[in-house]
Amino acid sequence: MTSGSHTSTIFLVLRRLRTPLIVLILIFAFSVLGLTLVPGPLDANGVIQRLSFFHAVYFFSYTATTIGFGEIPYAFSEQQRLWVTLCIYLSVIGWAYTLGTVFAMLQDKNFLNAVAVQRFARQVKRLREPFFLVCGYGETGRLICKALDELGYRAVVIEKDEAKVGDLELQSYSADMPALCADAGEPDTLLFAGLGSKYCRGVIALTNDDSTNLAVAIAARLLAPSLPALCRAEHVETVSNMASFGTRHIINPFEQFGEYMALALRSPAAYHLLLWLTGLPGTTVTRHRDPPVGKWVLCGYGSFGKVMTEALENATLPVTIIDLAPPPDSAHQWIKGDGTGAEALRAAGIDGAVGIVAATGNDVNNLSVVVTARQMNPGLFTVLRQNHVANKALFDAFESDFTMVPSEIIAHECLALLTTPLLAPFLAAVRKADDAWAEALLQDVTSRFGWGVPMVWSVAINLSQAPSVYRLLMRHESRLKLGELLRAPVTERPDLDCRPLLLLREGDPPRLLPRLDVEIALGDQILFVGTDTARKELGLTLHNVHTLKYVLTGRDSPGGLIWEWLAARRRGAQSSARN
Repeated sequence: MTSGSHTSTIFLVLRRLRTPLIVLILIFAFSVLGLTLVPGPLDANGVIQRLSFFHAVYFFSYTATTIGFGEIPYAFSEQQRLWVTLCIYLSVIGWAYTLGTVFAMLQDKNFLNAVAVQRFARQVKRLREPFFLVCGYGETGRLICKALDELGYRAVVIEKDEAKVGDLELQSYSADMPALCADAGEPDTLLFAGLGSKYCRGVIALTNDDSTNLAVAIAARLLAPSLPALCRAEHVETVSNMASFGTRHIINPFEQFGEYMALALRSPAAYHLLLWLTGLPGTTVTRHRDPPVGKWVLCGYGSFGKVMTEALENATLPVTIIDLAPPPDSAHQWIKGDGTGAEALRAAGIDGAVGIVAATGNDVNNLSVVVTARQMNPGLFTVLRQNHVANKALFDAFESDFTMVPSEIIAHECLALLTTPLLAPFLAAVRKADDAWAEALLQDVTSRFGWGVPMVWSVAINLSQAPSVYRLLMRHESRLKLGELLRAPVTERPDLDCRPLLLLREGDPPRLLPRLDVEIALGDQILFVGTDTARKELGLTLHNVHTLKYVLTGRDSPGGLIWEWLAARRRGAQSSARN
């Protein structure tokens, strides 16, 4: 598909209807010519009358279209009526042939695809608000689109599977999301879907094919280098190729969960804080028990099993692997089996283990492994891999300690990086922090906002995101503290229900949990966590100069030129009266 595919629909129609239209034209021309030659009735002078070319065309124009109007400009002769009868049957055959071709074309897959492409092009062209280009509408893409819709963002979707495109159209999103059934790995497809649009805010490659995701990463890097690109990759080779092209964000769900597991083993509070900040909007994070120290059993030494084994061994925890084939590295203890039966689990020492990881690519086998293991060791800590979101009800019923859902991990990471870029450096600091610091922060924020996933947003003190504060700070004598800004623009000006997490200032090191008495400077970038109400009220303060004045002084200021002029006159009159 090329960028000009939407212009080909009319040419496709003309090609399909070429023969029927030629047949209709020949029938019409033949009928008109014959009607001008066939003799008509005698006039009053006994001269044979003949139809002019204009009258013949006019007559067949309404006769061939089955309108019917009568014989004009005079009653026809028997010869003319015989000719008209023949031509009527010819026109019926011509129209039947044409309509049959039209109906066949309306059912043709190529024509329907051309119409869908043209409709998609119009939808993308009409977008006048920021949107994200989502390549792949599988389980992860569905979660991403739903979360973007709840956050007020638009998405343009490219999906190769027609059934998934149809499923997207059935979803009840608050705003239309244009979708195109095409291969996202083709650069022309990405350009056609809005990659070069000034409203595009990022590209997300979520297909289940690493080669397609790599093609999207390369195209985004070369065609739109300023846009952030988040690409899914499950193989080391693909990750290396993406990195060589400068892809900023490469997400491997297995490695990501391995990092989560390592963080949970080292600093459980930091792990829960990370889950809470990067959760999907509208969900609630439940604090699980911390992973225990001791012997672990792992079933399924695939891509995910290798990552989990490495995470456990890096924490100096012994691991016994259960798999049908021995690991390439003979350094690991290995038991032959699939883990669904008690024999292999017993041979791996499940009775003396503290935890088990079900890491196979089959959801039923993973559930069978942990159910059997829990029966043999009820206190076992379970890490369960869930491959498909459709099986969520089964996994929720088991209540595993950790459940690894690749689609959710990718969705969490994508939303955190795209919608709130400032969250990435803060999460990096959380991963490096000690457990006491993370525990204190986790207790503080969850006691204020609960365990429901909060709103996380960032603000830049510049003319576009904070015009009222920007104009205030442009006055050299003006100073503004962070705490003065975080007040609600209502009576008594209570503190906003939010907390600053990070302040970035050019030339200074990042400030974690900045104090409220720190002075704000032009160009500062601040990360907040809190309620949606606090985000909206802070946004009103940042954009409206009168709201800012009320937040800072507690006094209403007149709005508009007339009211400001009247207020100035009143102040002048009061000053004169005092003098």
